[in-house]
Amino acid sequence: MYDNSISPVGWYICSYLIRFVEVNDPKNNDENARFLSWENTVLIKAQSSAQAYEKTVQIAQKSEKPYLGGDKSIEVQWIFEGITEVLPIYEPLEDGAEIMWCERSPRKLKNLKALILSEKDFIKIRQSDQH
Repeated sequence: MYDNSISPVGWYICSYLIRFVEVNDPKNNDENARFLSWENTVLIKAQSSAQAYEKTVQIAQKSEKPYLGGDKSIEVQWIFEGITEVLPIYEPLEDGAEIMWCERSPRKLKNLKALILSEKDFIKIRQSDQH
């Protein structure tokens, strides 16, 4: 029987969430406070989804070291909040291999078309990223 949580090629796409804090801010644990956050996605070689999870935790925790940031050299840090995704890759890694997919709920055709990024829009985005 095939287990859909195990990658037959030994690779996983894993994502984790980190948030940015000023180390001495008393609101760091306020559930209603707003924080800048990043969801980072990494490629993990592992024998199981559990091993991929653990390897991703180790990678994420490396980003937690406090440092001095900004003009005022305030002590800041990224805090690892947790894993958001562990997705097995089912095909060998090569040009054109499908590594991720997501099912979307039924939408009107005009709304589906609004999700599409044209080559012209892509070029504009890339140019603005470079400036």
